[in-house]
Amino acid sequence: MTQVNNGAQEPLYCPTCEVEVPDPLVCGDCGAVICRKCGTPLEKIDELGIG
Repeated sequence: MTQVNNGAQEPLYCPTCEVEVPDPLVCGDCGAVICRKCGTPLEKIDELGIG
């Protein structure tokens, strides 16, 4: 098995903190990607409709 990881990650945004999150946490049980600061589930910036 070969796993390709080019280091490019999609930017994630915390709607509670209102900032981009460069170092999110991933829940070990459910796989949710959450804000390291407040625990809110993160959203992909390109799905927010901003801009």
